[in-house]
Amino acid sequence: MPTPATLLTIDRSALAANWRFLAGQAAHGHCAAVVKADGYGLGAVEAASAFLAAGCTRFFVAHLAEAIILRAGLTERFPNAKPGIGVLNGLLPGEQAEFLAYDLLPVLNTPQQIADWQPEHPAILQIDTGMSRVGLEATEFDALLPDLRRRNFGLLISHFARADEPQEPLNRLQIDRFSAAMQQLPGVPGSLAASSGIFLGPDAHFDLLRPGYALYGGNPVPGKPNPMQRTVTLTTPIIQVRDVEAGRPVGYGSRWHAPAPARIATIPYGYADGIPRVTAGATFWLNGKPAPVVGRVSMDLITLDVTALPEAVPGAQIEILGPNRDIDTAGADGGTLGYEILTSIGRRAVRQYIG
Repeated sequence: MPTPATLLTIDRSALAANWRFLAGQAAHGHCAAVVKADGYGLGAVEAASAFLAAGCTRFFVAHLAEAIILRAGLTERFPNAKPGIGVLNGLLPGEQAEFLAYDLLPVLNTPQQIADWQPEHPAILQIDTGMSRVGLEATEFDALLPDLRRRNFGLLISHFARADEPQEPLNRLQIDRFSAAMQQLPGVPGSLAASSGIFLGPDAHFDLLRPGYALYGGNPVPGKPNPMQRTVTLTTPIIQVRDVEAGRPVGYGSRWHAPAPARIATIPYGYADGIPRVTAGATFWLNGKPAPVVGRVSMDLITLDVTALPEAVPGAQIEILGPNRDIDTAGADGGTLGYEILTSIGRRAVRQYIG
């Protein structure tokens, strides 16, 4: 088999360590793992296996199809384990039989989803406390309360809108709204805090933490040192190097011109692989030395200024993500978030698992 052009190395030990660290933030120690979007692009079954081996027993995905794949993968690897799997986007018409067949928990978000789910079967209830996205409105919750109290809910959840802004007053308001709703459903545990919400303090923790992004190495406390371990390294080789004279344009639109004689390296990676097209001006790395991106990002190619790097030759490995460039930096470089960087890494990058 030929050597892959681009290699995404995923550290299972770092994934497990991140889950254990986050679980340790709460006195109750109960911590789920969100593995939607194929484990944030790293492989849902692989990631969940690392978390399960570390002690995690509850998982969340977005869609029923994701949950079925996850259940099958975990059952094959851990035949005696029966972790709970919640489906955040809830119950669509005609799906109840599959939820029951695969022992999955729908997150019921609307009055119709609640009406379509048989009361005796376990489920999760979501309320909206300030996100205005999914979940019951306060008026709907109040109107349905007699019916809700008769149902088999194993968890009540909601979601912070601005947890990454600790001083934002909406966080306190959402905590209070969620607390009030929990009081109306005695005995039903609650979950409000995702990654950043965990660091708002014990008032935000309730009974279950459910981190996602932080598990994969993203910084849950923007503006502060990242407490999470890096989980991925993304490398690709130089495929061509050329010398260009001063003033010569590089890339589509001729937006960059060499300010002096320069050496330009081309790598086989582009926006089809998940790098935002606006990433020009970012810095990739070669042997711990900077290799600035110059010219526009193409679909399959990126050009780098390697004038100061004599070791930049065809075959030399360029670090796109790694110890010198984390996913949050990559997100900022591309005018987006590290979440999008992770979940957009294309399938042409061969996944390799270590740890």
